[in-house]
Amino acid sequence: MNLFKIFISAFLINNVVLLRFIALCPFIGMSSDEDKAIGMGLAVTFVTVLATAVTWPIYHFILAPDGIFKDVLPNGLVFLQLLVFILVIASLVQLVEFYLKKSAPALYASMGIYLALITTNCAILAVTLDNISNGYNFIESIVYAIGVAAGFLLSLILLAGIRKRIRISPVPAFLKGTPILFISAGLLSMAFMGFSGLVK
Repeated sequence: MNLFKIFISAFLINNVVLLRFIALCPFIGMSSDEDKAIGMGLAVTFVTVLATAVTWPIYHFILAPDGIFKDVLPNGLVFLQLLVFILVIASLVQLVEFYLKKSAPALYASMGIYLALITTNCAILAVTLDNISNGYNFIESIVYAIGVAAGFLLSLILLAGIRKRIRISPVPAFLKGTPILFISAGLLSMAFMGFSGLVK
């Protein structure tokens, strides 16, 4: 599969939030304005790409059945895959947290609890596991990670823009707040279903 197809598939056709319904917590929590959405999207992009770059070689050279322990353990250390991947992601989130705290304190303060929640952002773990299950090589894995992260960023920015319009729109009282937000997210998700035939 060529790299462009992998990227478009991850970015639009199988958008991690709008079509796979993964990472809904930061999608709803960090889309209240565009600055927060962009900050969270870039932080998730950094962690996703770096997590992929670290977990792919760990899996293939250490954990896989044909890794360095193939003579001792015929099935390798695959049973440790989830634990190792979560540890890598948590470590990378700490790195991002330290960086933002020092270099962008305003963004760090505005992200609040959601910055720490990147550790439990299932989209990042899903990317690392997808790369293994899809049999992607290292370059394909990085392209897939960038595509998923870009799709996450796009969905955050789109919902932030919609929420900005909703604030100045005459929404009926019974739909104000959470109901109109979820209706908007659902309509956005339906719109993205139109990309399903883009790449065969």
